[in-house]
Amino acid sequence: MTAVDNSPEGRSCPLHYRYQPERLLASPESWDEDVVYIAGGLYGNVPALDTLEAMVAADRAAGLRVRLLFNGDFNWFNADGPLFEDINRRVLNYDAMLGNVEYELANPSDGAGCGCAYPEFVDDQVVARSNRIMDRLQAVADRYPSIRQSLAGLPRWRSLIFGGLNILVLHGDPESLAGWGLAHERLQAGSDEQLVDWFRRTGADVMVATHTCLPAMWSAMVDGRLRCMLNNGAAGMGNVQADSRGLVARLTHGAGAEKPVSAAFASRAVASVGVSLVPLAFDIDAWLAQFDRIWPVGSAAALSYRDRIRNGTRLGLDDIVFEG
Repeated sequence: MTAVDNSPEGRSCPLHYRYQPERLLASPESWDEDVVYIAGGLYGNVPALDTLEAMVAADRAAGLRVRLLFNGDFNWFNADGPLFEDINRRVLNYDAMLGNVEYELANPSDGAGCGCAYPEFVDDQVVARSNRIMDRLQAVADRYPSIRQSLAGLPRWRSLIFGGLNILVLHGDPESLAGWGLAHERLQAGSDEQLVDWFRRTGADVMVATHTCLPAMWSAMVDGRLRCMLNNGAAGMGNVQADSRGLVARLTHGAGAEKPVSAAFASRAVASVGVSLVPLAFDIDAWLAQFDRIWPVGSAAALSYRDRIRNGTRLGLDDIVFEG
C-alpha cells in the first residue's frame, strides 16, 4: 500500500502520484510518425476502442505513419471479467500510461478510494459512487494478476519530441497523476497563471492531458512562443451537449498535417505541428447495451454516468476553446 494524504477517500492524492514539473521533459523520446493519437478516458468502452482502431487503420491506409498512445483511465466501466481482459489485452498492444484507475488496480493505495483526487466542486455523492465503482473493478482485476503486473509497469507520463516540439503527455497535471490543474473548470474560472508557470517550468510546447472528464483546448504566447494544452475530456463518453461521441487528441506533422480531420471539435497549429480534438463516433446503442448489463439502473456507474453517456455534457463547442 502507498501512503496518501489525510483527505477523505476519493479526494486524497497518493504521494507516489506526485512529481516535479522540471523533471518531466528530462529524457524525451523522439517520435517521427506523421500522426499521433492520444486517447484518455476510454473507460472500458469497447465500441469506442473499435472506432479508434478503425481511424488509425484508415490513416495508415492513406499512407500515413501513425502511433496510438493511451494516457490513462482506459479501465473503469469494464467491471466484467471477459471485458476487462479484452480491453487491457488490446490497449496494452499500443503505447500506454497509467491513469489513477490503472494505478489503483495495479497497486492500491491505502485510503485513496478511486484515486481521483476530486476537488471541492465535485459533489460528495459523486465521490462516493466512484469509490464503489473502483471497489467492484478491483475485485475483477484481482482475478487477472498478469494484467495487474503489466499495468504496474506503465509510466506516469510520457515526454516526446514530435515535429521538433517538446510534447508532454500527462494523465492529470504537471504535478500529480490525478491533478486537476488542467481541468476545464479551472480555465473557465480564469485560472491560467498556474498553467503558464507549468509551461515555463517544464519547457513543453504542447501538453496533452485527460482525467478531469471535460474537454478543453488552451493556447497562449509564453515567452515569445505559442504554447498549447489539450484535455480530451473522455474518449469513451460524450463531451459536448446533445452529443454522445468521445474525443481524442490528434497531433500531426509533415504528411499528417496535410490531411487534417474536417470534423475536429477544435484545432490549432503550433509551429509545424497540428493539434486537434477529434470525435469518436462509436456505436452508442451497442455501448449502452453493454454498459446496462454491467451497471443496471440504480447502480453507482448508472447514477453518475449514464445520462452523460447518452446525452453528453452541458458544454457547447465554443465553451471548450480558451485563449490565454
